[in-house]
Formats: sequence, C-alpha cells, structure tokens
Amino acid sequence: MFIPKEVKFVINELKKKNFEAYIVGGCVRDILRGIPPQDWDVATNAKPEQIGKIFLRSFTDNKFGTVTVQVQSSKLKAQSYKSKFKNNKLKKQEIFEIEVTPFRIESKYTDKRHPDKIKWAKTIEEDLARRDFTINAMAIDLRSRTSSKKPDFQIIDLFNGQKDLENKIIRAVGNANKRFSEDALRLMRAVRFAVVLNFQIEPKTKEAIKKNAGLLEFISKERIRDELLKIIMSKKAAEGIELLRKLGLLKYIIPELEEGYGVKQNKHHIYEVYEHSILSLKYAAKRNFNKYVRLAALLHDIAKPRTKQGEGPDSTFYGHEIVGAKMCIQILERLNFSKKDTETNDKLVHYHLF
Repeated sequence: MFIPKEVKFVINELKKKNFEAYIVGGCVRDILRGIPPQDWDVATNAKPEQIGKIFLRSFTDNKFGTVTVQVQSSKLKAQSYKSKFKNNKLKKQEIFEIEVTPFRIESKYTDKRHPDKIKWAKTIEEDLARRDFTINAMAIDLRSRTSSKKPDFQIIDLFNGQKDLENKIIRAVGNANKRFSEDALRLMRAVRFAVVLNFQIEPKTKEAIKKNAGLLEFISKERIRDELLKIIMSKKAAEGIELLRKLGLLKYIIPELEEGYGVKQNKHHIYEVYEHSILSLKYAAKRNFNKYVRLAALLHDIAKPRTKQGEGPDSTFYGHEIVGAKMCIQILERLNFSKKDTETNDKLVHYHLF
C-alpha cells in the first residue's frame, strides 16, 4: 500500500497535536483496487480552525468544514509511482492539495442534497456511517511501524466494503432509502459507479433507487449534467443509459429518449429507435470518441418518435434531423451544458444524415 509522503506528512502533523487522522473515501477504494487515487481526503477530529492553525498554507470556502491543505510536493518522480501502480502515470505537481474534513454527522436534508445543519462527530465510526456506499465508507489508519512483521496501517471497514469491493457490488450504507433521501444525487452516483467500475448494484439498493427516483427533481441541473457526462464518457456508456432507464431515472434527465422506447423503424433499420440510439452510443464509446460525438450518437434520432408517419417497413421520419437539432438544444440547455457543447451537438444532430 503506497501512500504519498505529502499525505503522510498531513496525518503526522495532526497526530503530533494529539488529533486523530484517517485517509477516507474514494481514495481508500482506489488504493484497495490498485488504482492511484486522483484526490486524497483525510478525516480528523480536529475542527476547521484547529486545522488552519496547524497548516498555514490552507484555505476553506465551504460550510462543511473541509480545509484544503497545500503541501509543497516532494521530488517524487512519476516512475516511483509507476513502480507501485504499473501502467499508470501521475502528472508532476509543485503543490500537493489534500482535503482535510472534521468528523461530522449530518441532520435533515430538506433540499435532498445538502444537510440543513452540520454537527461535528467525535469518532471516525460516526463519520463513516453517513457515507453513501460501502465501498466508499472505509478508512485507513496509518500507524508507526513497531515491528517489521506487523503492517503499518489498519483498514477500518464497518460495513463490509472490502467484501463488496471484491465481489464488485454497489451497496448503500445502512438504510438505502435514508441514504438516497439525504442526497438524491446518490441515485445517479450509484449508476455511475456501476458502469465506471464495472460493478453490479445489489437488489435492495436497486429497489431503493426505483422508489426514490423522483427525488432527482430536487437536484440542480449542473450536478445531473456532471454525473450524466461521467456515465456517457465511461466504457460502458450505453449500459449506463439503459440502467438509468430501468431504474426510473432517465425520465427525470432526458425523458425525450424514452419516447423512442418500443418505437419501430422502417425497412432501413433493424432496431427500434431507442435501441438504435443506445447502440450508436455504445459504438462511439468503443471507438473512444469525444463527448460531442457520444452525445450526438445518443441524441441524433431523438425526434423520430415525433416525426414518424405511418407504420411498417414504409414508415417515414421526414425532417427528424431538423426537429431533432431543436430538441437537442432544448435538452442541453435544460441540463446547463455550455454554449460550445450545445452549438456543437446542434450541428452534429442537424447534419447527421450527411
């Protein structure tokens, strides 16, 4: 288990002041998978003001107490990381940023996204219990090595996250309905983790997603857009969109896509409209195309259900590319995509027949 010197430094400095400090969250999951984490998170029983006094090069700009600690990067070369994580590269950084957050308990979530009130917790166990999925609810306690035979770390795993990681399972921590009602974005995060990690969502968690799907309407369009893009940019993008549909989430994101479900095409196509769109996205992902092409592949026939004339092998979809381009603009603007994203996909959908 390779932990950067900068992370060890932050933890040791907190412990020198008699505070507890643990590596937590997604970086623990990635370490156990043998993947170099992109970000490093530390949880501690120190309060934000106490953290700030220990680390002068730090700042905080949120109400959750997270303090971003800046550490001068040691002269570690990418090769030293690659020796631990083969076939991975780490960009050299002059400043190493580590997010340090006090243990916390969160109260009622009126907006289904942010807790109404934050209360500092006393133990790491309380902090882990509020997290979303078992694979993200583990912590690493770094210890001073007292014997070469004993490991210099302990993994704190209260919810069998290691077992779920081994079995490739996405499982909510504790009561799944409660977890999703606290933060409805977790509904999409479950799908994203499933397709990005190539995991399966376990039955109870899946049922809770279906039951709470409507809560997605409370989430800002920017957050939904970001999760959607992560799904679309994954290797299993098509499977992700289909999973969103099966779990009842797609109708709160791009309901226009569901209009094509079960809509048959003419003699020029062997797949139904929705199926054709999903397979187009699957091909785009297989070819590792960029986000513009992937979005266009998914949306290029979005207007076919609304422009269909007749039934059977001679049915037509005249003008679907023009109507589809307008619908594409509406969809992307609704999800707060950038002007460039919207204009690019407008063109790709409008001219996809050529």
